[in-house]
Amino acid sequence: MADKKVIVVFGATGAQGGSVAAALLDDGSFEVRAVTRDPSKPAAAKLKEAGAEVVSADLDDEKSLEAALSGAYGAFLVTNSWEHCSKEKEVQWGKVTAIISKRLALEIVVFSGLENVKKLTEGKLEVLHFDGKGEIEEYFREIEVPMTSVRLPSYFENLLTFYKPQKNKDGDGYSLAIPMGDVLMDGMSVKDLGGVVVTILKSPSEYIGKNIGLSTEKLTVEQYAAIMSRVTGKDIKDAKALPSNEKAPNGCHKLANMFRFYNMMKPDRDVALTLKLNPKAKSFEAWMEENKEAFMDS
Repeated sequence: MADKKVIVVFGATGAQGGSVAAALLDDGSFEVRAVTRDPSKPAAAKLKEAGAEVVSADLDDEKSLEAALSGAYGAFLVTNSWEHCSKEKEVQWGKVTAIISKRLALEIVVFSGLENVKKLTEGKLEVLHFDGKGEIEEYFREIEVPMTSVRLPSYFENLLTFYKPQKNKDGDGYSLAIPMGDVLMDGMSVKDLGGVVVTILKSPSEYIGKNIGLSTEKLTVEQYAAIMSRVTGKDIKDAKALPSNEKAPNGCHKLANMFRFYNMMKPDRDVALTLKLNPKAKSFEAWMEENKEAFMDS
């Protein structure tokens, strides 16, 4: 194992980092250094059992970041604006990591990025949890760190939490309230991110410098609801919701402008390329079949 190149995975006990760490360990081509703030977590212990080196580091602690990245070939970086509800904090984390990656001459960083909506719309829309990631993408390139950005769509898993169908008050049916109208909405399972990242890390020259929009399915809300109905046997309909100024369920960023951005700009998410990068990535129906029990008790 000592002669394998080291990939540092940030957020290794979270949804995105956990998917990447698991896929790298399963593939076996790289040594995995899993970064977490709390190595005592059960998820961290499982990573160690699976063969990862688990290290403690914090994006607020530059010395711990440098130690985590030291000697590494590459890294997967995910930043979380939801944690502090602060775009500025997220951008600071990203820039510090970029500077250290440059100093340590990492050969590839795969960053979980998104569009800088404020810049793209010339200030008409601001989507803080997109914009910060867009600024980080720009900074990596400005200081010439070899970086590939993977831009995820809405996770299918959000249908178990944020966008879970709600039971109608006046009947037995359910309403799926996602304000996309008849515009196609991209989606994928966050668990399928790992396979994408592994492919990029194994063929960096093909992908460095690119922004890769990920998706395994483009469906209208009505189509999502129809598939959910077919798989669960429940009557689920598109609620025909409009973008509102309500905040996300964690009380953090407002989501209305994100949906306005999806509707106006229809950001580039490439199903064919996603499936090339991870041929095992699931369609929505396949994901629903695997997760239907989670919908049966609601």
